[in-house]
Amino acid sequence: MRNFVKKDMVTAYFLMNVSLNHEIEVIQRIKEVLESDYMLDYEIQGTFGVYDLVLKITAKSDDHLRHVLLEKIKPIDNIQSAITMIVI
Repeated sequence: MRNFVKKDMVTAYFLMNVSLNHEIEVIQRIKEVLESDYMLDYEIQGTFGVYDLVLKITAKSDDHLRHVLLEKIKPIDNIQSAITMIVI
């Protein structure tokens, strides 16, 4: 987490279900993908309950957020399903 969020940035929660026993692998892969993008801030946690992982992500724009989630995160192996909640 980088902690440089500005008021004009967009934040979302990306809730994921992953394949059984692949939580740590998916977390590591997400961190690898996001560490190289200095225009966003993120935090990822494993959870108990309906979803296995929660990613809080803040990006410079809606388009940037959409690109990161759809093109970089969602295709990661062992993510079975996901839902995005945009913070207003």
